[in-house]
Amino acid sequence: MSANEESSRAWVKLLDEEIARPLFEGHPYAFGFVPAMGRLVAAHERIGPFFAGLFQQVMFEPGALSRAEREMIAAVAAAAQDCHY
Repeated sequence: MSANEESSRAWVKLLDEEIARPLFEGHPYAFGFVPAMGRLVAAHERIGPFFAGLFQQVMFEPGALSRAEREMIAAVAAAAQDCHY
């Protein structure tokens, strides 16, 4: 089953892309659309901003690892969990 087939059967209510789009303007990962994961995080008013802030800090703020190393770790962790993000 493809990722598109799996996401079309999602039972979690996602925020409409038109509503979520302004929240992601200027984001370093601006793809021209809001990915489902972004819409999911944005749909949770209480925890979404905290999660987004944590992600921003972990991936983009100065730290011991380079940006490339962080991206590599994220990609390997996602692949190990069979995550398509």
